[in-house]
Amino acid sequence: MQISKQDIEIAHKRIQKYIRKTPSIISGNETFGLRGSISLKLEHLQHSGSFKARGAFNSLLNCTVPEAGIAAASGGNHGAAVACAAHALGKKAKIFVPEISNPAKIDKIRSFGADVHVEGAAYADAAALCAEYRKQSGAIDIHPFDAIDTINGQGTVAREWAEQCPDLDTILVAVGGGGLAAGVASYYADSPTKIIAVEPYGSCSMHAALEAGEPVDVELNSIAANALGAKRCGAYPFAIAQKHIANSILVTDDSILAAQRRLWREMQLVVEPGGAAALAALISGVYKPKDGERVGILLCGGNAELLQVNNTLSAR
Repeated sequence: MQISKQDIEIAHKRIQKYIRKTPSIISGNETFGLRGSISLKLEHLQHSGSFKARGAFNSLLNCTVPEAGIAAASGGNHGAAVACAAHALGKKAKIFVPEISNPAKIDKIRSFGADVHVEGAAYADAAALCAEYRKQSGAIDIHPFDAIDTINGQGTVAREWAEQCPDLDTILVAVGGGGLAAGVASYYADSPTKIIAVEPYGSCSMHAALEAGEPVDVELNSIAANALGAKRCGAYPFAIAQKHIANSILVTDDSILAAQRRLWREMQLVVEPGGAAALAALISGVYKPKDGERVGILLCGGNAELLQVNNTLSAR
């Protein structure tokens, strides 16, 4: 499995008028208790609140959408992205989400005019219901992570970042099903920049797959599961990860919540738990940069539930 930098460049040209070029900022010395500064890519400011808008737009702009429209299963962020893209392009969308999805994400999906169906205990249940609906209706699927157009679209965030902050040595990326990490790793495949995959202990499908040598099912039990909660990583992302991801590391829920707090307290940035996972690896010491190493952190999602954020930021 190979996705080229040129493939991602083509995707970028296709979607650039529909997406935001999100900013990257330098944290400054000693922010988050680190000796040096890091580059933060603020992708939580993307349309629909996460990087997933990139893959959704690339997928819809590169296919013929039938009259029945699009049907997608989602833990929340993918559904919001598909609904956003469908609305912008004048297409119908029906989104299936599990009951664990946070209300903020469901409300965001509805805000784009999509028909939302909430049923099932986990993402796999919503996906099965979605598949049955597509079979009956003729609607098309937009996969959240295991599709070439999706991965190419997600890779455009790396294309932007490389322009904004060239010569990064290391980029830490949170992983759910693996589409974002696969896109970023594919863009940087022929460069010295190494990509580190970060997952919660309670939602680690890519880590488990790399250890097993193939995608395997994992149990989901993490505060970040509604964003990073793929029970099994994608076949395409796994194949790319085997070749182009330098390391896969795990972080605790406590460290994710600590990173979420510090992003607010030190930089006034509000992200969802999944969006803070990559930073958690750095500030918890799970990933230790070498002296002078130029590190990038991708803040991938901002669809936070206000009550959870308030409780997290109020904790000491």
